[in-house]
Amino acid sequence: MSGTGIVHFGPGAFHRAHQADYVDRLLAQDPRWGIAAVSLRSGGTVEALKRQQGRYTLAILDAEISFRTLGAHNRFFGLGEGASVRAMLSDPGVRIVSSTVTEKGYCLAGDGSLDLRHPDIVHDLSHPERPESLIGWLALALGDRRAAGLPPFTPLCCDNMVANGRKLGRAVADFARRLDPELANWIEGEVRFPNTMVDSITPATDERTRAMVREATGFDDAIPVSREAYAAWIIEDVLPEASPDLASVGAVMTDDVAAYELAKLRILNGAHSSLAYLGLLIGHETVADAMGDRELSGFIEQLIREDIIPGLKPSFDLQAYAGDILARFRNPAIGHKLSQIAWDGSQKLPYRLLDSVSDALASGRRVERLAVPIAAWMLFIERQSLASAEIVDPMAEQLAEIGRGGDLVPDLLGLVQIFPESLARNEAFCTAVENAVRTMHGGGPRALIGDGHA
Repeated sequence: MSGTGIVHFGPGAFHRAHQADYVDRLLAQDPRWGIAAVSLRSGGTVEALKRQQGRYTLAILDAEISFRTLGAHNRFFGLGEGASVRAMLSDPGVRIVSSTVTEKGYCLAGDGSLDLRHPDIVHDLSHPERPESLIGWLALALGDRRAAGLPPFTPLCCDNMVANGRKLGRAVADFARRLDPELANWIEGEVRFPNTMVDSITPATDERTRAMVREATGFDDAIPVSREAYAAWIIEDVLPEASPDLASVGAVMTDDVAAYELAKLRILNGAHSSLAYLGLLIGHETVADAMGDRELSGFIEQLIREDIIPGLKPSFDLQAYAGDILARFRNPAIGHKLSQIAWDGSQKLPYRLLDSVSDALASGRRVERLAVPIAAWMLFIERQSLASAEIVDPMAEQLAEIGRGGDLVPDLLGLVQIFPESLARNEAFCTAVENAVRTMHGGGPRALIGDGHA
């Protein structure tokens, strides 16, 4: 029987496919680190975990699909069990309190600070003994441990937010300061909030997943999960000595989580967006389909290795990381739709591609190849607009108006919400985009992505 050394808020599919898999393997060598699953909003998953005594199936989706039974969870808390959760968080054996509650679950304002007007925060400041938010729970539990003379646990945010540990630490301290300034000072001085990055494609569990597991294992699992074979867990190397040895099961401990975040954003996400717009214009539906196109996959690899990576600090082996990403993109078992990746381009392009363009220009490197996916986005907007098809984007109305009858390239480049003035007025960049749009108007994407082009 394992002990309980980790409490996790938000035991959804990603947590159970990712962090719980690392912990399940750790338990084989160190049984202290079982996970207590806590659900703040709904009890369905927790109740199913209880019924199945913490056991469920992880399906690894690759060229060959494999199955593992995980059993890292050994305590379960749902709605109405706040007193038990509070007692669990005061257990000296609990050293990590992790979370996957989505970005909105941290009750942050647009600048990353605590949103004091958020209804959950307003409630928790008025009723601190009965918190509803993760922030309120962490402040209450850390206050309990300070009052009992216990060392603090380490909050470990596992949601995809840049500088997630720093943001969480600031939010908890700000919340505590409004109730007990001395507690806030203790939190700032004693509690470590590591930054982390997590990565693994985890499709939603549906009836098809359950049927696949049932047929392969004979287990009528109510809560199976699936993910690609690749998984990464990058953790800032500031965990206290009494913490679980997650590095022994593959987590990467580093002083520079930001370098991994930036590499993921520009290499993985930048290539994803490039594949989406070019692939959709050619007629592909999924990432794997697009990667099966020799010309397109070759162009994407060249874009990553020759245009994106040179703009990144070589904090780790970026070329090997790029190889891993290209292999992941080719995975036939993950049906990642290009149309979904194409959503919200106005929000994604600045960070995924335009920052790489700015770095290239600042370093005196050519930007013709980087201009191709940006031109493809423009042609995607034009195509959707002229067909009266949906554009899923916060700027959809404005984009559609330009796509239907505007001067496509100048008008889109003039959108300051997307293109900074430094790019919109850069002659080399603007010329590269205009030439790419003109060429693809005449001959489609293949006129630019074939051997010897761009």
